[in-house]
Amino acid sequence: MSRTYIVRTYGCQMNEHDSERIAGLLEADGLVRVASEAEADVVVLNTCCIRENADNKLYGNLGHLKTWKGEREGRQIVVSGCLAQKDQELVAQRAGHVDVVMGTHNVHRAAELLAQARTSDRPITEILTEAVVDDQAMFPSALPARRETSYNAWVTIQIGCDNNCAFCIVPAVRGVEMSRPYAEILDEVAHLATEGVTEVTLLGQNVNSYGRDLQITARQAGDDSVRLRPLFSDLLRDVGAVDGIRRVRYTSPHPKDMRPETFAAMAATPEVCEHLHYPLQSGSDRVLALMHRGYTAERYLERLAEARRTIDDLAVSTDIIVGFPGETEVDFEQTLEVAAAAEYDYAYTFLFSPREGTEAAAMTADFVDAAVAGERFQRLRLVVERAALRRHEARVGRIEEVLVEGPSKRDPSVMSGRTRQNKLVHFTPPRPLRTGSYATVEITRGAPHFLEGQFVEFISEPTHKLRIPVAAL
Repeated sequence: MSRTYIVRTYGCQMNEHDSERIAGLLEADGLVRVASEAEADVVVLNTCCIRENADNKLYGNLGHLKTWKGEREGRQIVVSGCLAQKDQELVAQRAGHVDVVMGTHNVHRAAELLAQARTSDRPITEILTEAVVDDQAMFPSALPARRETSYNAWVTIQIGCDNNCAFCIVPAVRGVEMSRPYAEILDEVAHLATEGVTEVTLLGQNVNSYGRDLQITARQAGDDSVRLRPLFSDLLRDVGAVDGIRRVRYTSPHPKDMRPETFAAMAATPEVCEHLHYPLQSGSDRVLALMHRGYTAERYLERLAEARRTIDDLAVSTDIIVGFPGETEVDFEQTLEVAAAAEYDYAYTFLFSPREGTEAAAMTADFVDAAVAGERFQRLRLVVERAALRRHEARVGRIEEVLVEGPSKRDPSVMSGRTRQNKLVHFTPPRPLRTGSYATVEITRGAPHFLEGQFVEFISEPTHKLRIPVAAL
């Protein structure tokens, strides 16, 4: 009988993609995915370390899994990802029943380390300090994958980050920026299209800086000494041109690296969706400088206005941190002003969470009182939700193309899908639609976080069936 496994994922899209690769490697080694821990011989916890409670969540789960492991001979626990990369030996010290601890640069070793652990009398910890440039480890997209869905896919174009944002632990756990070869990206997208994928999301820690570490010989100019940097805007156009690809998205860009040609490529390439995730973090120039973000509020809004002038019907989302060390009431009011001026379609808002190893974590004398930060957080939420409601209500009466994601979580008779602007739409079709289908829906109601609509017309069905999703915590 085959051994079984389940992957539990914390954190960002990069972690989700890593989980798909880990699952693909385990299945290539003969393991079979199951839906619950009770059925599993192997549990993989792919961790995040961005939020303050990530550690508590991990060790709480590991406490539960100690009992789980003792209930059946041969069960194994793997801890991978950013928290494993950051804490190194600490995971094994605090939870000696873990079999394998591996970092962000060890995805390619998942099956091998698991096999080694079966004959070892102690936990195996392997944490590489940087990506292996001459190996598939550098870009996990070169590895087999067990994707969450059959109709859309992550495509890694870049790993690591060269920025030094004071609040962010990512450079320490993901390493320096490395861009994936241009042709390799296009080859993967073309292969995904042959498998029935119609929507791809280009992934990177600082995705719009893609290519600045690469050079391409300008052979077409007849001069081998001339070298060009491949541009992210060119990549958008060429990915959109791949036969079978209907939608192209990307995440996450950095405002300081956003270039006019990227907006132009978005506007000129029909397959690139009209959605821009544009992280603000703060509307105060003083706080932005403390964060080392590399732009001012005025510059941010100028680029945002340029994007909206260039790209018709653009939806914009953002990230904002409330209560960064030293943030005053004046600073926060400036954030409210920028958020109101930006009129976001939706926003991910966070209370500042100190992460050990970051510059901001050491600014303890300037930490904002939790009650003050919480009150500010609620005020910001009201501002962003008012803007989102206005923008969503403005879509009432419009006909939107949606990519069907499946039944609504609250009502199985209602289908849910995503517009090109990445807005969630709930609607009731005359017959069940397969996940991955495309349809048009007339919007009948706008709410702060979703739209409701009436089914208009069926467009197309997917060519492949759904696969069991990667479990998420």
